[in-house]
Amino acid sequence: MLILLRRSVVFAVVMMAGTLVYAFIGTGVAQLFFKNQANGSITANGSTLIGQNWKSPAFFHGRPDDAGPYAANAAKHISGGDNPLVANGVPGSSGATNLGPRSKVLLNNTRALVAYWHSMGVNPTPDLVTTSGSGYDPDISPADATAEIPMVAKATGIAPGTLATLIKKETHGPQFGFLGASYIDVLQLNEALVALEHR
Repeated sequence: MLILLRRSVVFAVVMMAGTLVYAFIGTGVAQLFFKNQANGSITANGSTLIGQNWKSPAFFHGRPDDAGPYAANAAKHISGGDNPLVANGVPGSSGATNLGPRSKVLLNNTRALVAYWHSMGVNPTPDLVTTSGSGYDPDISPADATAEIPMVAKATGIAPGTLATLIKKETHGPQFGFLGASYIDVLQLNEALVALEHR
Protein backbone atom coordinates (compact mmCIF):
# COMPACT_ATOMS: atom_id res chain seq x y z
CA MET A 1 0.00 0.00 0.00
CA LEU A 2 2.80 2.43 0.93
CA ILE A 3 4.62 1.58 -2.32
CA LEU A 4 1.50 2.43 -4.37
CA LEU A 5 1.03 5.71 -2.50
CA ARG A 6 4.70 6.62 -3.01
CA ARG A 7 4.47 5.81 -6.76
CA SER A 8 1.33 7.94 -7.05
CA VAL A 9 2.94 10.90 -5.31
CA VAL A 10 6.12 10.62 -7.40
CA PHE A 11 4.09 10.33 -10.61
CA ALA A 12 1.97 13.38 -9.65
CA VAL A 13 5.07 15.47 -8.84
CA VAL A 14 6.80 14.43 -12.10
CA MET A 15 3.68 15.27 -14.14
CA MET A 16 3.25 18.68 -12.45
CA ALA A 17 6.93 19.49 -13.00
CA GLY A 18 6.65 18.35 -16.63
CA THR A 19 3.60 20.54 -17.17
CA LEU A 20 5.38 23.59 -15.75
CA VAL A 21 8.54 22.91 -17.77
CA TYR A 22 6.46 22.47 -20.95
CA ALA A 23 4.68 25.78 -20.32
CA PHE A 24 7.95 27.65 -19.73
CA ILE A 25 9.57 26.10 -22.80
CA GLY A 26 6.53 26.99 -24.92
CA THR A 27 6.56 30.57 -23.64
CA GLY A 28 10.31 30.86 -24.20
CA VAL A 29 10.12 29.57 -27.77
CA ALA A 30 7.18 31.91 -28.50
CA GLN A 31 9.07 34.90 -27.09
CA LEU A 32 12.23 33.97 -28.95
CA PHE A 33 10.79 33.30 -32.40
CA PHE A 34 7.32 34.95 -32.40
CA LYS A 35 7.64 37.83 -29.93
CA ASN A 36 5.22 40.18 -31.70
CA GLN A 37 2.46 37.57 -32.03
CA ALA A 38 3.02 36.15 -28.53
CA ASN A 39 2.60 39.60 -27.02
CA GLY A 40 -0.67 40.30 -28.85
CA SER A 41 0.76 42.22 -31.84
CA ILE A 42 0.54 45.42 -29.81
CA THR A 43 1.60 48.76 -31.26
CA ALA A 44 1.50 52.17 -29.58
CA ASN A 45 -2.14 52.53 -30.67
CA GLY A 46 -3.59 49.06 -30.11
CA SER A 47 -3.40 45.53 -31.45
CA THR A 48 -3.22 44.69 -35.14
CA LEU A 49 -5.23 41.55 -34.39
CA ILE A 50 -8.47 43.24 -33.35
CA GLY A 51 -10.60 46.02 -34.80
CA GLN A 52 -10.21 49.52 -33.36
CA ASN A 53 -12.66 52.38 -33.05
CA TRP A 54 -12.01 55.05 -35.72
CA LYS A 55 -14.52 57.85 -35.29
CA SER A 56 -12.76 60.64 -37.13
CA PRO A 57 -13.15 61.03 -40.90
CA ALA A 58 -9.42 61.77 -40.92
CA PHE A 59 -8.80 58.02 -40.51
CA PHE A 60 -9.76 54.94 -42.46
CA HIS A 61 -12.54 52.97 -40.75
CA GLY A 62 -12.86 49.23 -40.28
CA ARG A 63 -15.80 46.92 -40.77
CA PRO A 64 -18.81 47.34 -38.50
CA ASP A 65 -19.21 45.47 -35.26
CA ASP A 66 -22.78 44.37 -34.67
CA ALA A 67 -22.70 45.38 -31.00
CA GLY A 68 -20.49 48.40 -31.53
CA PRO A 69 -20.81 52.02 -32.56
CA TYR A 70 -21.78 51.29 -36.17
CA ALA A 71 -24.81 49.30 -35.05
CA ALA A 72 -25.91 52.17 -32.87
CA ASN A 73 -28.27 54.85 -34.10
CA ALA A 74 -26.86 56.54 -37.19
CA ALA A 75 -29.65 59.16 -36.94
CA LYS A 76 -28.05 60.32 -33.70
CA HIS A 77 -24.69 60.63 -35.48
CA ILE A 78 -23.19 57.82 -33.41
CA SER A 79 -20.41 56.74 -35.69
CA GLY A 80 -17.24 54.81 -35.25
CA GLY A 81 -15.51 51.83 -36.63
CA ASP A 82 -15.05 48.42 -35.14
CA ASN A 83 -14.23 48.50 -31.46
CA PRO A 84 -15.14 45.22 -29.78
CA LEU A 85 -13.35 46.22 -26.59
CA VAL A 86 -15.83 49.03 -25.89
CA ALA A 87 -19.15 48.70 -27.68
CA ASN A 88 -21.60 51.55 -27.04
CA GLY A 89 -19.75 52.30 -23.82
CA VAL A 90 -19.93 48.71 -22.55
CA PRO A 91 -16.46 47.16 -22.21
CA GLY A 92 -16.07 43.68 -23.64
CA SER A 93 -19.31 43.67 -25.60
CA SER A 94 -19.09 42.59 -29.23
CA GLY A 95 -20.16 40.05 -31.74
CA ALA A 96 -21.29 39.34 -35.24
CA THR A 97 -24.91 39.60 -36.24
CA ASN A 98 -27.20 36.58 -36.25
CA LEU A 99 -29.74 38.34 -38.42
CA GLY A 100 -30.71 36.54 -41.61
CA PRO A 101 -31.09 37.96 -45.12
CA ARG A 102 -34.86 38.49 -44.62
CA SER A 103 -34.43 40.42 -41.37
CA LYS A 104 -35.98 43.89 -41.36
CA VAL A 105 -33.61 44.91 -38.55
CA LEU A 106 -30.60 43.95 -40.68
CA LEU A 107 -32.06 45.82 -43.65
CA ASN A 108 -32.67 48.95 -41.55
CA ASN A 109 -29.19 48.78 -39.98
CA THR A 110 -27.62 48.38 -43.41
CA ARG A 111 -29.62 51.31 -44.82
CA ALA A 112 -28.53 53.44 -41.84
CA LEU A 113 -24.91 52.48 -42.47
CA VAL A 114 -25.18 53.31 -46.17
CA ALA A 115 -26.67 56.71 -45.23
CA TYR A 116 -23.87 57.26 -42.69
CA TRP A 117 -21.20 56.52 -45.29
CA HIS A 118 -22.89 58.74 -47.87
CA SER A 119 -22.92 61.59 -45.33
CA MET A 120 -19.14 61.12 -45.07
CA GLY A 121 -18.72 61.29 -48.85
CA VAL A 122 -18.10 57.56 -49.25
CA ASN A 123 -19.83 55.18 -51.65
CA PRO A 124 -19.51 52.10 -49.41
CA THR A 125 -18.58 48.61 -50.49
CA PRO A 126 -20.66 45.68 -49.15
CA ASP A 127 -17.96 44.95 -46.53
CA LEU A 128 -18.26 48.44 -45.06
CA VAL A 129 -21.94 47.91 -44.23
CA THR A 130 -21.82 44.29 -43.05
CA THR A 131 -20.13 42.69 -40.08
CA SER A 132 -17.46 40.04 -40.38
CA GLY A 133 -18.02 36.52 -39.10
CA SER A 134 -16.51 37.33 -35.72
CA GLY A 135 -17.31 41.03 -35.46
CA TYR A 136 -13.68 41.60 -34.47
CA ASP A 137 -12.13 41.90 -37.93
CA PRO A 138 -9.11 44.28 -37.97
CA ASP A 139 -8.75 44.12 -41.76
CA ILE A 140 -10.46 45.60 -44.79
CA SER A 141 -9.97 44.94 -48.47
CA PRO A 142 -8.07 47.34 -50.75
CA ALA A 143 -11.45 48.15 -52.37
CA ASP A 144 -12.86 49.15 -48.95
CA ALA A 145 -9.91 51.46 -48.27
CA THR A 146 -10.10 52.93 -51.77
CA ALA A 147 -13.80 53.72 -51.25
CA GLU A 148 -12.86 55.75 -48.15
CA ILE A 149 -10.29 57.93 -49.96
CA PRO A 150 -12.70 60.87 -50.56
CA MET A 151 -13.54 61.05 -46.85
CA VAL A 152 -9.93 60.90 -45.67
CA ALA A 153 -8.68 63.25 -48.39
CA LYS A 154 -11.27 65.87 -47.46
CA ALA A 155 -10.53 65.59 -43.72
CA THR A 156 -6.73 65.58 -43.99
CA GLY A 157 -6.05 67.58 -47.14
CA ILE A 158 -3.87 64.78 -48.48
CA ALA A 159 -4.19 64.25 -52.23
CA PRO A 160 -6.28 61.21 -53.27
CA GLY A 161 -3.36 59.93 -55.38
CA THR A 162 -1.09 59.97 -52.34
CA LEU A 163 -3.68 58.04 -50.33
CA ALA A 164 -4.05 55.50 -53.14
CA THR A 165 -0.27 54.98 -53.09
CA LEU A 166 -0.37 54.55 -49.31
CA ILE A 167 -3.15 51.95 -49.63
CA LYS A 168 -1.15 50.05 -52.22
CA LYS A 169 1.91 50.11 -49.95
CA GLU A 170 -0.06 48.82 -46.95
CA THR A 171 -1.81 46.02 -48.88
CA HIS A 172 -0.82 42.50 -47.86
CA GLY A 173 -1.19 39.80 -50.52
CA PRO A 174 -2.78 36.39 -50.03
CA GLN A 175 -0.85 34.03 -47.76
CA PHE A 176 1.72 32.07 -49.78
CA GLY A 177 0.47 33.98 -52.81
CA PHE A 178 -2.76 32.01 -53.19
CA LEU A 179 -4.54 31.50 -49.84
CA GLY A 180 -7.25 34.07 -49.13
CA ALA A 181 -7.50 37.56 -50.56
CA SER A 182 -5.44 40.74 -50.34
CA TYR A 183 -6.10 42.72 -47.16
CA ILE A 184 -5.11 45.85 -45.26
CA ASP A 185 -4.80 46.05 -41.49
CA VAL A 186 -6.71 49.25 -40.62
CA LEU A 187 -4.53 50.08 -37.61
CA GLN A 188 -1.32 49.79 -39.64
CA LEU A 189 -2.87 51.84 -42.46
CA ASN A 190 -3.85 54.63 -40.06
CA GLU A 191 -0.45 54.58 -38.37
CA ALA A 192 1.14 54.95 -41.81
CA LEU A 193 -1.31 57.78 -42.54
CA VAL A 194 -0.27 59.63 -39.37
CA ALA A 195 3.41 59.14 -40.27
CA LEU A 196 2.68 60.53 -43.73
CA GLU A 197 0.96 63.60 -42.26
CA HIS A 198 3.90 64.33 -39.96
CA ARG A 199 6.56 64.16 -42.67
